[in-house]
Amino acid sequence: MNDRQLRHVIDGIGGKAQGVPREDGFDITVASEVMAILCLSTSINDLKERLGEIVVGYSFAGEPVRARDLKAQGAMAALLKDALKPNLVQTLEGTPAFVHGGPFANIAHGCNSIMATRMAMRFGDVAITEAGFGADLGAEKFLDIKCRMTGVRPSAVVVVATARALKYNGGVAKADLNEENLEALKAGMPNLLRHVDNIQNVYGLPCVVAINRFPTDTEAELELIESECQKLGVNVKLSEVWAKGGEGALDLADEVMRLIEQPSELKFAYEDGADVADALEAVATKVYRADGVDFTPAARRQLAELRENGFGNLPVCVAKTQYSFSDNAKALGAPEGFRITVRELKVSAGATLWSR
Repeated sequence: MNDRQLRHVIDGIGGKAQGVPREDGFDITVASEVMAILCLSTSINDLKERLGEIVVGYSFAGEPVRARDLKAQGAMAALLKDALKPNLVQTLEGTPAFVHGGPFANIAHGCNSIMATRMAMRFGDVAITEAGFGADLGAEKFLDIKCRMTGVRPSAVVVVATARALKYNGGVAKADLNEENLEALKAGMPNLLRHVDNIQNVYGLPCVVAINRFPTDTEAELELIESECQKLGVNVKLSEVWAKGGEGALDLADEVMRLIEQPSELKFAYEDGADVADALEAVATKVYRADGVDFTPAARRQLAELRENGFGNLPVCVAKTQYSFSDNAKALGAPEGFRITVRELKVSAGATLWSR
């Protein structure tokens, strides 16, 4: 289940009866695709069809071999038939919530299931959902993949930040994050402002910055964050839910209610049916603010194979570090003058079927 060593194994040893000796492994990307399929499926039949589209390998002629070619989709769907049902839970104050699905946004699309989202929208006046790992990963994939494929359209976005994280982006060591440091905080603010600018100007949605307050945050730090955000016309509200429960987010809730009444129209970072290379270029330049994309020779060969097999115009889901806008985890803040290197391209055909 979780032994990384099993990603690279040798099997088929022990004689002819054991098969052909070969290098193999448990593929984490397949596991991620199954989770993505679970979260994007709209019914048990849709789930079964998507599972059948998973590309498990290629024939000697280079043709994709799918799970349905192995007659495996029925058994896979049977294993997931109960997992497909959204989980209804509640907060300590009795607020209902669906917790369903967990594709990580640094390697997958980072959203809960579309079934849970639609149920929440149907059963409540306002539905709030999370897209994790920053606006460059979670929000990008929520908007460019989930919203594109399902027709769900958010009315507003809450960008959650902490003074500690901003000081870290300003160069403060983790051991010193509890100390007030306005200089470092201001140096780290461009990171937050870039996330906000992406939401407003790349995707065309109104947003509010929610500061998840820590006991060590000072008033001067909170005032600095608010003043810098207001330069972009974005309000900042404190979230003190950890200390005060729902009462600690009343101001934030009021701002969200104000924002959802404003007219807005979601825009995507790239057009439907865009070529994979063009979509990657758009995400890299518009969202990450890179100068461009470079493909390794291996990635270029994979790109040609994807196009040849009819996968060249699917939405893209970037596996990238969550610690930086760039592909370098140590490039903090709002780096500029960098390029994104694409080392590998893999198809998740089941996850990219258009939702019905």
